[in-house]
Amino acid sequence: MSQRLLGAVSWASAAVLGLLTVTVLVLVLIPAKDAVLPARIKYGLVFDAGSTHTSLYIYRWPADKENGTGIVSQVEACSVSGPGISSYADEPAGAGASLKPCLDKAMKIVPAEQQRETPTYLGATAGMRLLREENGTKAQQVLAEVSKAIGEYPVHFRGARILTGSEEGSFGWITVNYLLETLLKFSFAEQWEHPQDTEVLGALDLGGASTQITFQPGVPVQDRNTSVFFRLYGTNYSLYSHSYLCYGQSQALKMLLAALHQASSSAQISHPCYPRGYRENLTVAELYDSPCVRAPSSASPGLVLTVTGTGEPGACGTAIQSLFNFSCGAERPCGFNGVYQPPVRGQFFAFSGFYHSLHFLNLTGGQSLSLVNDTIRQICSSSWKQVQELFPMASRTQLRDACTASSYTLTLLLQGYKFNTTTWPNIHFTQQVADTDVGWTLGYMLNLTNMIPSEPPAAVTELPRSSWIAASVLLAIMLILTFCLLTATRCQRNSSGYEQL
Repeated sequence: MSQRLLGAVSWASAAVLGLLTVTVLVLVLIPAKDAVLPARIKYGLVFDAGSTHTSLYIYRWPADKENGTGIVSQVEACSVSGPGISSYADEPAGAGASLKPCLDKAMKIVPAEQQRETPTYLGATAGMRLLREENGTKAQQVLAEVSKAIGEYPVHFRGARILTGSEEGSFGWITVNYLLETLLKFSFAEQWEHPQDTEVLGALDLGGASTQITFQPGVPVQDRNTSVFFRLYGTNYSLYSHSYLCYGQSQALKMLLAALHQASSSAQISHPCYPRGYRENLTVAELYDSPCVRAPSSASPGLVLTVTGTGEPGACGTAIQSLFNFSCGAERPCGFNGVYQPPVRGQFFAFSGFYHSLHFLNLTGGQSLSLVNDTIRQICSSSWKQVQELFPMASRTQLRDACTASSYTLTLLLQGYKFNTTTWPNIHFTQQVADTDVGWTLGYMLNLTNMIPSEPPAAVTELPRSSWIAASVLLAIMLILTFCLLTATRCQRNSSGYEQL
């Protein structure tokens, strides 16, 4: 009896010691997924200074995982009041002042002790590209004023600059594919790897003054001006990317109105895309206030023009198509205006103006092309009174432009970018992915902070869930065996007492 108890004690002691050793090794050598001390968070700020408005995006990520993926999240998006910064060309100080309310909001979100190390950027897009073409000195003055305003805050300001069209398209492409985890994914094998069965997505962006298309074509890009190369996480990406200046939505609608004015021999303009019965007045100076439209030499800047909507879908479509040159010639495929473009390939995310113009008509849910066409034709046939009744909460500008914007979007996608009935279902209209706005700003910050390395991460930094569960089970078993050891020891003492009797 005594020998058996001693054997049990020895076995239990060895088992406890072995399990204790294994458990300690698991817990010490593999870092816990949820450490006792919370992971330090870092922040980043990016201003998107577009042609019609400016927004500030606030991002955050774990400080010890800057070379991972899927870890940057959007905390806040603050819309700056007023027009885009290019509108302050004659009053540049106003551009800087307009940013301060959103910067104040950011300072309440980013902890005070981390503000001075928070990277902060301002990227200006097509509105400022146009201003630079028109007056380079004024463009530099605006950038200087916004830089001065941001510099007054305790952040790590890394500069304000005007993005090229290619950069705008490329960074939008990075944002889309980063959020969709098509560049890198955490596999079931518990390691980061390039998803072999996943195609990268194309990106379609429509701003106020420009539009961008970026995708990975199935053939080599023939024009180096439209060729972009990235090496991300150890994988090479050869992309096609092009930006069309003046073909953003607001500038295109302005070009359309100017074309209708020039086709008219009087100050009365009939607009086939405006609702029937709609009327408004504007001056020649207001119409021709952009480098995208050139005023006739005979036009008087102070002349008042009267625009009347006629609501004619056919004439509207014809007028919009006249803004483009769709002929490509026999040499190579093109998008429009003679710009080379290989055939579209794969799935695309369409965001910004593409999303907003069709979402207004509830056409961003994967509707068929025939239904989209029918809905746009119906809104373009409506009177001003009918449109107001259909959308009682919309602004006057939204109601006026509902037909024009949606018709322009459809023409740009089908005849401009050469999508068709077969490839239309490959376009996914979206505003956000994983609570993060889709646009160029996230890709811009990821690139400038080097959070997307050219080579894949060397090692996994997180403890897989299965290992954490296994460690917990081992601890439970250890506690049970410890209880058994104590029980056996007690039994041995009692047995020794009986034997002495």
